[in-house]
Amino acid sequence: MEKIKLGISSCLLGEKVRYDGGHKLDRFLTDTLGKYVEYVPVCPEVECGLGVPRKHMHLEGKPDSPRLIITETRQDETKRMVTWAQKRLVQLEQENIRGFIFKSNSPSCGIGKVKIYNEKNVPHDAGVGIFAGIFIQWFPSLPIDDEVHLHDPGQFENFREMIFAFAKAPIK
Repeated sequence: MEKIKLGISSCLLGEKVRYDGGHKLDRFLTDTLGKYVEYVPVCPEVECGLGVPRKHMHLEGKPDSPRLIITETRQDETKRMVTWAQKRLVQLEQENIRGFIFKSNSPSCGIGKVKIYNEKNVPHDAGVGIFAGIFIQWFPSLPIDDEVHLHDPGQFENFREMIFAFAKAPIK
């Protein structure tokens, strides 16, 4: 049987792509779920050209339209991320992915409760990362989750069932 293709944040596979040059290897995802799926790694920050290491970034503005800001320089990288994401989603569609595992709390990949800072620099746990938000709009029916939720047995079982159900379904 052909393995199901899943997109995944590259850092969860142990790739040293984080802003500090580190990774967030998740052995549960690689050693358990990895037996049944073929991962398609994605790192929005590196792939859009921000490099490793890179300055710390966070989201600012309104939850429904946040901006990706380099905190030290105040440079807005939203347009760069959005332009890259639109091209990458076409590639992911062609790869026939059947779901995605995002990195929690990431300004590009978080799927819930990502901190968004207001004009007074007060964070609110109300956002979705830039790439994750675009992904969800592009693939509204594909199963998604993050590594934190997938460590809950019930969440994991639900996600596993969904990706296997979507394995033979049309992508859009």
